Amino acid sequence: MVLTDRQRSDLHAGIYEYLLSREGEAFQNAAAAFALADPEAGKKNVAKGGSTTLLEKKWTAIPRLQKKVLELERAAAHNSKIHAHRHGGGEDGNGGSRRMLPRFPASHTLLGHSAVVLSVQVHPVFTVVVTGSEDGSIKVWDHENGDYVKTLKGHTNSVTDLDFSPTGKFLASSSTDLSLKLWDFSTYSCIRTLRGHDHTISAIRFLPTNLSINTAPTEIVNGNNSSPVDLEAIGCQHLLSASRDTTIKVWDVVTGFCDETIKDHGDWVRCLAVRGDIFCSAGNDTVIHLYDSSNRKKICELRGHEHVVESLAFLCEGSKNSKSTVKKLEKAREYLASGGRDRSVRLWQISSQSCLHVFKVHENWVRSVLIHPSGKYIVSAGDDRSIRVLDIQSQRCLRTLENAHPHFVTSLSMHHTLPILVSGSVDTTCKCWMLD
Repeated sequence: MVLTDRQRSDLHAGIYEYLLSREGEAFQNAAAAFALADPEAGKKNVAKGGSTTLLEKKWTAIPRLQKKVLELERAAAHNSKIHAHRHGGGEDGNGGSRRMLPRFPASHTLLGHSAVVLSVQVHPVFTVVVTGSEDGSIKVWDHENGDYVKTLKGHTNSVTDLDFSPTGKFLASSSTDLSLKLWDFSTYSCIRTLRGHDHTISAIRFLPTNLSINTAPTEIVNGNNSSPVDLEAIGCQHLLSASRDTTIKVWDVVTGFCDETIKDHGDWVRCLAVRGDIFCSAGNDTVIHLYDSSNRKKICELRGHEHVVESLAFLCEGSKNSKSTVKKLEKAREYLASGGRDRSVRLWQISSQSCLHVFKVHENWVRSVLIHPSGKYIVSAGDDRSIRVLDIQSQRCLRTLENAHPHFVTSLSMHHTLPILVSGSVDTTCKCWMLD
């Protein structure tokens, strides 16, 4: 690199100033010789005794700038992963394809629960995840930086399941204390407690429906406290709950009353899944029941599992997808995934009411399944301590995260656009996984 006249002049002045500031006859002789070689160097202002010379300031500035550059590069790389969905939902910054699949290592491990984590749920809007545990608490975390945010206390026994309303403004929780709770997520306060089941409540889901009634704020009363709730803010009027008492109950979130009790199962109902127009349930009787969301009439039964069904999942998608996205995922919206204690993951097609494929890749019970937002993969986890990615088209296991947790993996949750997947475990921790 060739220096300009100005840069060369400043460099020479800096060298002369540095030599002159050093003690010893040799440095002084060197300064005098340098001044003879470049008389202009000695004409500029030089540092007073004891002060830092220009050359020293510039020399020490270099490592500071290098450190700052490295910090900015790390921050840019981290932000590009977090906000990669803004490039189009499936491409990296260079235009390449991003499959959005979990990989080692976990970006964060969330520590705070004192017992088994039974449920995890990613917020549909914010970079927030909630976790429910056998310690009776619900904890709120920021999955972007792994920070603990808040603990919601109210249940007196294990929190078995969690679900956000379509808008993300409310959270519903179920527990073995035989109660359901509705939380205002802006204030972290419980605004409604629902009771009616006779045994452990295993699952809870909001049931999105068209709000044909007046959506003006309605008073919800909880003991001596009351707070207005806007049905439009919730995004739906009803909640579904599944219980060991073999029933599914449909609750009105405004009145707090049970509108309907479904008694089609012959044993413990362990899991629920909702896709707007339909919902389904399954449990110990190994049969998956599908229902019409509008009238709660049974559509069909899906049979095939040989043991308890632990998890059900429709396509992981947002509540307000664009028309182009809905059309693109039209085929995937027909999928239903199920996982059970027969160690299998099954892929069903709703329109034909048939099983498309059985994945037998797990070595122990399958505890949680979800269908990837792209509609191309199923992500599953279980008691073999692994998280697996199953390719729907090729019908094979595409990726395995062995020993994802040191103990059984109980639950999974994934955001429909942000590159984040969260898992909960019997080891009392939750892990946040970045997606490549």
